[in-house]
Amino acid sequence: MFTRTVTYTGARDIDAGLHFVREHALPVLRQQQGFHGLTASVNRSDGVLGVLSIWESAETRDASDSALGKVREDGLDVIGGELTVEVWEELYVEMVSPPAVGMPLLLRRVTMDPSLIEKNLEFFRTTVVAEMKSTAGFCGVRNMMNRETGHGMVGTVWADQTGIEAAAAMADERRERAASIGVTFGEQTQREIALIELR
Repeated sequence: MFTRTVTYTGARDIDAGLHFVREHALPVLRQQQGFHGLTASVNRSDGVLGVLSIWESAETRDASDSALGKVREDGLDVIGGELTVEVWEELYVEMVSPPAVGMPLLLRRVTMDPSLIEKNLEFFRTTVVAEMKSTAGFCGVRNMMNRETGHGMVGTVWADQTGIEAAAAMADERRERAASIGVTFGEQTQREIALIELR
C-alpha cells in the first residue's frame, strides 16, 4: 500500500476541520480509484490536525491529486495554519486490535540513507515490533518511508496513555541500537485518533 499525509499545523479550528474532512473530503476520496481508507488525528494543545489516506498503489494515489488539491486548499481556509503534504510507501503494518477513535497515537520521524532501508526494515520487523508487541496496550504500528529521500514516519497506536508512556520509555534504548545501523531520529509527537474509515 501507499499513503499520503496531509498535516495542518497552527490550526485555529480543529473541530471545524474534522467536520470538513468528514463531510467534504471523505466523499471525494471515496470516489477515487484505489482509495483504501483514512484516519484523522489531532493534537488540540499544539493545534495540529493530520489526515492519512491509504492507497492501492502510488499511481492511484498520485492520480487523485487533481481531485484532492482543491479540497486540501478549501480545508486550509476552514482549519487555518499551514499545510504540508507528504507521500509514502507503507513498508510494514501490523494491527493486533482495531484502532478506534480516542486512542493515542505516537508519531516518530526517521531518516536514513535510502540504501539502508531494507536492512533497517528487517531490524524493525524482527526486533522493534517484537518489543512493541510485548508492551501492554500496544494496538498497532505503521512504518512508512519515502525510498527516494530516506525520510520516514513510524506511527504506533495504543489503548491508553499508560501504554504510550511505557512505549516512549522503551524507545530510548532502541534508538541507541537503531542509530548504530544508520537511523537518525527526528521529531516525536503525540496525537489522538479522531476519525477512521478503513476498507
